[in-house]
Amino acid sequence: MRSLKNQILIMLLSSLFLLAACFLVVLGIYMKDRAVAAAIIKVKADLATCEEIIDKTYPGVWSENDGNLYKGTEKISLNNDLVDHLSSLTGDTVTIFLRDTRVATTIRGSNNERAIGTKVSENIVQTVLKNGQTYVGEADVVGQWYQTGYVPLRAENGDIIGIFYVGISHAYEHEIITRSLVTMAGMGLALTLLVAFITWFFLQKVIIYPLHNIMLGTRDVATGHLTEKVKVSGAKEIEELEDAFNQMVEQIQSLTTEMNRINSINSSNTPNETVILTPTYMPPPNFELPGSIGDAGLPKGLHQATLGQIVQFLQANKRPLSAEEVAEGVKLTRVTVRRYLEFLEHCGVLKSEQKYGTVGRPVKLFIPQ
Repeated sequence: MRSLKNQILIMLLSSLFLLAACFLVVLGIYMKDRAVAAAIIKVKADLATCEEIIDKTYPGVWSENDGNLYKGTEKISLNNDLVDHLSSLTGDTVTIFLRDTRVATTIRGSNNERAIGTKVSENIVQTVLKNGQTYVGEADVVGQWYQTGYVPLRAENGDIIGIFYVGISHAYEHEIITRSLVTMAGMGLALTLLVAFITWFFLQKVIIYPLHNIMLGTRDVATGHLTEKVKVSGAKEIEELEDAFNQMVEQIQSLTTEMNRINSINSSNTPNETVILTPTYMPPPNFELPGSIGDAGLPKGLHQATLGQIVQFLQANKRPLSAEEVAEGVKLTRVTVRRYLEFLEHCGVLKSEQKYGTVGRPVKLFIPQ
């Protein structure tokens, strides 16, 4: 069976790892939204940058001639140097369309060739070519999803004759998310290890070490070698366990002393002599006990030292007390204390009365005579 320390550590670490996993899932969802927002901002900025570069590099208006797209006097169709240059500056994929057909692009198909002559998606045709609006958002680009931006290209008369496109692969978003999650996971792991170390130190000092000392004391009692009380420091429950253990040791020592005394007296008498032994109980000062206690002796299982401890507690309080209150005061079990109180009641030292507690249950109170 695993030790208590290991069980607590495993339970704590499992809880921490579960909490960290839930946190990373929530963080991943949040970071995905943030990454999409960052990609959209980048797309808008790159669209403006690329349009400015094209206007500065090729002055003039957009036009169509013999099935080719021109900017001023410069032919743009199949001008892969232009789109490659813009792509290297922005890190995006770049495409220029003549109407709905790619005429210059950095996008490559499954055969690793430029996707010249391929068509734009139908929803982009509707939004950009027909409605004349800029489209920013996710789009299917030759079978892959990108965060994209499309703007219409207008001729001198205002007619839309083409589209300019930039796109950011989802790999960019995934890179942002992965980098953030790895950073947070590293910080979480370091924090988990720190908490585990602090918990291990706390358990060792406050719980495990005191329990180990009490266990050793119990073994000494079992083998008859314990001569001193156990002294430990720790949580309140540990200190209560220490008090209970030391009380047990006192009871055992008292019983052992009494048995040794009886054996000594018996061994000093002749075989024909009969000795009647009466346990002597010395009550504390100013607490009157009937002489019958000393004459009749204590019932089996009751001890003089414990009786004295209870009587001293009653003398110090001098008010009606329940067995639970006395048990808490002398650090003994309620059942044990009740036997002593009933014995004192039987001897006339105490009287009792029933009262109802806060939850409606009767409580027996013991009152000194």
